[in-house]
Amino acid sequence: MSILVWIANIFGWPIIHIAISYVFLQLPAENFEHDNWITASRKWEHDGRIYKDWFRIRKWKQMLPDGAPWLGGFSKKQLPARDPGYLMQFLIETRRAEVAHWCMLACFPIFFLWNPPWACCVMCAYAVAANLPCIVAQRYNRMAIKRLVINRNRSLE
Repeated sequence: MSILVWIANIFGWPIIHIAISYVFLQLPAENFEHDNWITASRKWEHDGRIYKDWFRIRKWKQMLPDGAPWLGGFSKKQLPARDPGYLMQFLIETRRAEVAHWCMLACFPIFFLWNPPWACCVMCAYAVAANLPCIVAQRYNRMAIKRLVINRNRSLE
């Protein structure tokens, strides 16, 4: 591979991640107030238990980077408040992050334009490894927060 291909591969992903993150941070929060076909819970997820029981997400999700604060966005590393307004904002930001990571993952075919087949496989593997854990974490967090809100509402009744 030529030096230009190496440069495109090395700098391509960070540019894609930053550009998509920046674009999604500019979108109005109203766009993410409700689940859509991408972010909606699926029956097979068992309200997030699959991520806790099968993927042991609680053991590794804290190791994931949260890039949003680097660009002036909402931090999703911790849940420092439990008031309804903050929880709603957190839900919105998990949807925003999940859709952004799906878009980042969908960019891997761009690298097929200049890479040999073996490198295309590497780019695909990177795209999955860099984005799928983040998608899983956002889905798990959203389901956990929804359970928290439902339980809180039940206790108020």
